[in-house]
Amino acid sequence: MPHYVPFMRYAIFKKILRILGKLILCLLLFIGLYLLIGYCLANITIEEEPNAPDEVAIYIVTNGVHTDIVLPVKTSEIDWSRHLLYSHTTAADSTHTYVAMGWGDKGFYLETPTWSDLKTSVAFKAATGLSTTAMHVTYYKDVRESKACKKIMVSKEQYGRLVDHIKASFQQDMTGNFIPIRTTANYGDTDAFYEANGRYSVVTTCNTWANAGLKASGQKACLWTAFDTGIFAKYE
Repeated sequence: MPHYVPFMRYAIFKKILRILGKLILCLLLFIGLYLLIGYCLANITIEEEPNAPDEVAIYIVTNGVHTDIVLPVKTSEIDWSRHLLYSHTTAADSTHTYVAMGWGDKGFYLETPTWSDLKTSVAFKAATGLSTTAMHVTYYKDVRESKACKKIMVSKEQYGRLVDHIKASFQQDMTGNFIPIRTTANYGDTDAFYEANGRYSVVTTCNTWANAGLKASGQKACLWTAFDTGIFAKYE
């Protein structure tokens, strides 16, 4: 009987390899299908609303992966500094006149300062919608247009809709205040993190959120996009 053991072990090993091969093939097929669908949907353009007056300047900015929406701190519609206190940042500098906001996976924001720090557990939770989300807020004194920063003129009414989209992304306490995340994972002296609503996944990404904001405010956008390239292609 013992001389059958190596053969049995070899058969089990082959079966495991076949299962792993199928899993890898399914994963590759999923990634390929995901990228193909993403490319097709990103190339379907939602056109901007016609005849809207140019009353408020907003910006979209990318770091090469992630899209933020940049807004003036104070307008007649809202004073963001009343919700996103300057004192929540290390600099606490009230001379900043623009604020950039982005939505994303909390684990990515707080535990992954660089791609080399990415943990498998963080990536898995983010891809499957199992983790929580956060809003990342950064104050700026000035914003300049570039390849990575595009200016968009909107009407006051459109801006109000964008404000509603962004405010709805923040968790609020019983008194209606946004909830800051106490952390040392800030990227600099002028940024802060806040608890957010929603779940991050391969279907709902940081760029999907920014794209949804553009659609909500009647601006040119993708039908759907997971990546920043889809958004910025509309503003070349």
